[in-house]
Amino acid sequence: MRKEIVSETLGIGGNLVSALARAAAAFPCASGRVLRSERLESSAPAAADRNLRDIARINRWFGGHRTLLKLLKKFVEPADHFSILDVGAASGDMGKCIVKRYPNAKVVSLDRLPIHLKRARPPKVAADAFALPFANGTFDFVMCSFFLHHFSDSEIIDLLKEMSRLARRALIVLDLERHPLAYCFLPLTRQLFDWSDLTVHDGCISVESAFTREELATLGLAVCPSRVTTRRHFPWFRLSLVIPAQQ
Repeated sequence: MRKEIVSETLGIGGNLVSALARAAAAFPCASGRVLRSERLESSAPAAADRNLRDIARINRWFGGHRTLLKLLKKFVEPADHFSILDVGAASGDMGKCIVKRYPNAKVVSLDRLPIHLKRARPPKVAADAFALPFANGTFDFVMCSFFLHHFSDSEIIDLLKEMSRLARRALIVLDLERHPLAYCFLPLTRQLFDWSDLTVHDGCISVESAFTREELATLGLAVCPSRVTTRRHFPWFRLSLVIPAQQ
């Protein structure tokens, strides 16, 4: 079915608008999250590196960096000194974006696989996000970007609790909105932007496992019942969740 959707979405053999409508109608997870295995962690180093570079381009061109900076602007000024842990940082492009805007920020990039951190700036740490190797309140902020959708709801609650304990000021979460147009985006633009096979494959799976705003809010409220903020960031099909530090 996905191959047919991709071909239709590219406009092969049919009107593009009609193809998008057909793809939306065939969206595999309109009624809830669908978790399936992605290929990144089992891919060869060259394929994984190209995928991470694609993800950095997506963040730079299609709202990832812009959304993060908009959220941080509510907490800090450009000259401020602060620390932030980026969980699931991979290539560290989000951290680089922060330091470019906030030159006095100290960003620590953390990922489970050391090879994914190859392009990240130091300091960087290879560790399990479910057992972060830091004391409570070590950082001003903890963030994760397009990371939570890889996990089940119960695992996400555990991760939010684990990340929240390290943040003196706030936990900032960015992730994908589960939407048929987001599902079609990478297949639709594959030839234009030369996305890799791995990027298109895992990107569609990521959207299947992504959230609605209400779903993400519910997960946040399970950790902090009274002070959670969620937002949709149009037109990027991105969601944010901010959990202030417990006083």
